[in-house]
Parts: sequence; C-alpha cells; structure tokens
Amino acid sequence: MKAVALELYKLRRKRLLPMTVLFLGVEIAWAFAAAARSMARQSGPAGWEPVLAALASMNGLFLPILTAVCVSRICDMEHKGNTWKLLYTLSVRRSGLYAAKFAAAAAVMLAACLVQTAAVAVFGISRGFGPPLPFALLARFFAGAALPTLVIIALQQWVSMAAKNQTFALALGMIGGFIGLAADFLPQGAGAFFAWAYYTGLSPVVVDYGAAAAGTGPPLFTVTDAGASLAGMAWLSAAGAILCLAGNLHVSRREV
Repeated sequence: MKAVALELYKLRRKRLLPMTVLFLGVEIAWAFAAAARSMARQSGPAGWEPVLAALASMNGLFLPILTAVCVSRICDMEHKGNTWKLLYTLSVRRSGLYAAKFAAAAAVMLAACLVQTAAVAVFGISRGFGPPLPFALLARFFAGAALPTLVIIALQQWVSMAAKNQTFALALGMIGGFIGLAADFLPQGAGAFFAWAYYTGLSPVVVDYGAAAAGTGPPLFTVTDAGASLAGMAWLSAAGAILCLAGNLHVSRREV
C-alpha cells in the first residue's frame, strides 16, 4: 500500500486530475446530448436505456485514450528521471513496483468509471426518469466500463514500461479508441479479440438501428440478459491476468 500511495503522490504535479476531469466532462456532456436527442424522438416516456447506451458507446473512444495517457504519465516519470536503477537498488522488488504502478493507474481509472456511473444517476433523477434508480443496470454499466479498462491498463503498462519513448504507448491508445468507436461495425465475432470492443460488448443496453435506417421509427433500446455477458467477462479477466503476468515478467527481467 505504501508503494501505491507513493505512486499516487508522485502524480501531484503531473496535471493528471485536471486532464481526467476534462476528458470525462467532454465525454459525459457529449453522451448526454446524444441521449437527449434520442429521447426527443421517442414517443414513450424517457428511460435510462438511451443514456447508458450513449455513454457506453462514447467509452469505446474516450476511455482507451484516457487510459493510455494515465498509464503513460505514471510510467514515464521513471523514464524521464532515469530513476529505474535507483529504485531497483533500494528495497523495492521489480514485480512490486510493477504491481504498484498498475494499482495506481487502476485507482485513477476506476474512479473515472465511478464518476460516470454517478453522473448517469444524477442525470436520470434530474430528468425525472420513470422507474426507481436501476441499481442493477448501473452496476452492470460500471462493470462493463471497468473490466475492459483494467485489461487495457495491463496492456498499456507493459508497452509504457518496456519502451522509453511513450509515443508508441499513446499511439496504441489512439488505435484502441478507433477500434472501440468502430466496434459495432466489426465483423461478427471479430470484436471478441479486441479488449477495446468490450465497452459496447458488455453494455447492459444494445441499440437496434433497423427501424431508424428504414425511416419507419426511432432506434430501439433493449436491456440485455446479464448472463450473456459472463463469457466475455471471463475472457477479459483471463486476458488481463495473462497480460499482467507477462508484462511483469518481461519488465522484471529486462536490463535497465
């Protein structure tokens, strides 16, 4: 815990918090505006589904980039300061340092996912959505945002710690954002191989644009079965564990 606290303390002058707030503010405002336009075309009462679907779709673009920036800022401190050898000569194991940086990045990004979930709840209450607060839907939305983010952190950290030039890590984040944005347009089954595609794949709400494309009605929002996401969550968990172990092993054995 001391190592994690130290990693978070070292971020105090990295302007990571304002940048995270800016990213989340733009994304949430964009998603809520899109949801409001969608609800305006609906004939029935407003519900939670358009908001959750819009924000899950936006997560595919914004969260991979934000994760790449966050992990890069955490790992780049040691590259720029050339402090790897200093840290390794102290009583700090390489694997412990790797785990501490992962935990610090995870804490920042999980807090961002929690802010998103709270923003959805506040938006729904302020708009007077019909049903009571849907805790199950909000919990599934949080899990669908948090789990892919943790896997992406594992991948980004491996790249950021292995390569001194952070351009590669940031480029990977931008590529991931593009994949996440276009996830719904990938061939059926292809998205299962990309962690960035799971932001919409694990969304508790899916959108059917068939009626809108045909000009016969607005898009149809449907709440998915929770059990249908278990296979994807298990696959992501396994992939994240493999990436963490492989990255930790690789970085711990490489020469500084």
